[in-house]
Amino acid sequence: MQRVLVRAPNWVGDTILSLPALRDVRRNFPGSRLEVLARPSVADVYRAVLEVDAVRETTSFGSDVAALRGNVDLAVVLPNSFGAALQLQRAGIPERYGYATQGRGLLLTRRCPVPREVRGQSEVYYYRAMLAGVGLEVTAAPDASLRVPPAWSEAARRLLEGSGGWLGINPGAAFGTAKRWIPERFAAAADRLARRHGLRPVIVGGSAEREVAQRVAAAMLTPPLVLCGRTRLGELLGVLAELKLLLTNDSGPMHLAAAVGTPLVAVVGPTDWRETHPFTPRATLVREPVPCAPCKLRDCPIDHRCMTGVTAERVVAAADALLEAA
Repeated sequence: MQRVLVRAPNWVGDTILSLPALRDVRRNFPGSRLEVLARPSVADVYRAVLEVDAVRETTSFGSDVAALRGNVDLAVVLPNSFGAALQLQRAGIPERYGYATQGRGLLLTRRCPVPREVRGQSEVYYYRAMLAGVGLEVTAAPDASLRVPPAWSEAARRLLEGSGGWLGINPGAAFGTAKRWIPERFAAAADRLARRHGLRPVIVGGSAEREVAQRVAAAMLTPPLVLCGRTRLGELLGVLAELKLLLTNDSGPMHLAAAVGTPLVAVVGPTDWRETHPFTPRATLVREPVPCAPCKLRDCPIDHRCMTGVTAERVVAAADALLEAA
């Protein structure tokens, strides 16, 4: 049996947008053992993918090389970094496929340049174009969905403290303050939606988002349940799947919600929404078209106009439309 390894991207959003390519790899090697090598912070994403036989978590460069040596016949490297390709080459993997970026062409046995036509398109097509460029078949409709294992769903329901229609609020973002909408506007929008649709608000995010979560909670008239820092990735997926709607910044939880089919409204500012939008028909992006966006900066050097220009009323209107459609 051929042993195939996919080296995963390093960020939650990228892992979700790479899922169609991962499923393409499985279709190209249907009888093979398919493993994924991923950072511990994103490994659980792949444990929710039925097409994957096993998940390896990265440790250190040398330890990963030793663990892979002699255990993989073919590797597909999705990240563009030189180090990711070097690691697979040092492990002696006979076949190594990937983009010829970062000067790493000689480390790969099959390589291709980044096609010009994928620029400005979803990352879904960026990853799939690489597979096509190295000679694999990419024909099926892209599938970026996840199924939540029952244990994660049960853990999520315990955290949510009972049943009810839940409105999620994700006010954080890992890539700096420029991606964050104003906390008080999250609060205003969530209050209106909770009252209008009879929803119970819950704030999600990691432990680093506790401070901004408290700002949102303090500004709300309807006391929210705050789960920031209380969920591992699997439990967060379970919580997101229970929501009627998620209000969010452009962030990892946005993509996770899209993957489990939860309707969402995302406020988008400095990022290129064309490349990183959630891959679902159940999402609405609210953005203020300003000349400086997308700047892709971590922190705004001027007046944050791409975010301050988005009002709570616009977000509520977008959410109303999604909730009524649902």
